Amino acid sequence: MIAIWKHELKNYFHTLTAYVFGGFLLAAVGIGAMLYNIQAAVSNFEFVLSFSSLIFVVIVPLLTMRVIAEERKQKTDQLLYSLPITSAQIVVGKYLALITVYLIPLCIIAVYPLIFARFGDVYLPTSYGSILAFFIMGAAFLALGVFMSSLTDNQGFAAGIGVAVILVNYYSVSLSEYVSKTALGSAVSLCVIILALGTVIKHLTQNENLAYGVSFVLTAATAITCLTDRTKFEGLLPAIMTELSLFDRFTGFINGVFDMTSIVYYGSVIVFFLFLSIQSLEKRRYN
Repeated sequence: MIAIWKHELKNYFHTLTAYVFGGFLLAAVGIGAMLYNIQAAVSNFEFVLSFSSLIFVVIVPLLTMRVIAEERKQKTDQLLYSLPITSAQIVVGKYLALITVYLIPLCIIAVYPLIFARFGDVYLPTSYGSILAFFIMGAAFLALGVFMSSLTDNQGFAAGIGVAVILVNYYSVSLSEYVSKTALGSAVSLCVIILALGTVIKHLTQNENLAYGVSFVLTAATAITCLTDRTKFEGLLPAIMTELSLFDRFTGFINGVFDMTSIVYYGSVIVFFLFLSIQSLEKRRYN
């Protein structure tokens, strides 16, 4: 795993990927600091992070699109499978390299509150709590990007899907105001999500019986619950869209509330998508 981590880091810094990623992130935070902390004379550095969070839509797919997709395109993943390491070690090694690249500009950003504190009243606990949440949220998006890259050998496709998913997550709270709040609308939407889940399971496991079985059981459970007690589905879809938003959970940290529930949620997202990435590699290894 350490060898994978070192190899990936070398690749990132021998190309422009790490430098472009860091440049975009530092530029976004720098522009936010200029607008809020300098021009508007606002002492809250956490507002800068809230302003800069949209940059994840661009920089995460940029960094993660080649992680596994390039290995599959160049057929070098066959070499990885022949090494005495597991798929979990491959995925975790590559993910740790991504985290390392992400941490470097973030360490520079962590100095900003100390600089601004010399010229005004900056509440450092909230600032650094927000920086920690910013890091963990970014780590969750990186895990999502790794999974997207594991699904295809086309880097452009992996990046495009990553941009779309992160953008939808960013606007999910706003979009939740326009989706159906009725029980029937929520039930139909859940059935669509279940079918999408079945498609992912089929792709990862190549087991049609498992995919169809899971889809049928979940769809049947949804239909039975809707028929017996429709009130449980009223307003369910908007609530799910709000709860799944990684950006919305970051708002609590911006407001000075260090929410451990959100930290656990981010950690769960990381584990979930890394697990799916491992399963995707396992499927290809045995095929």
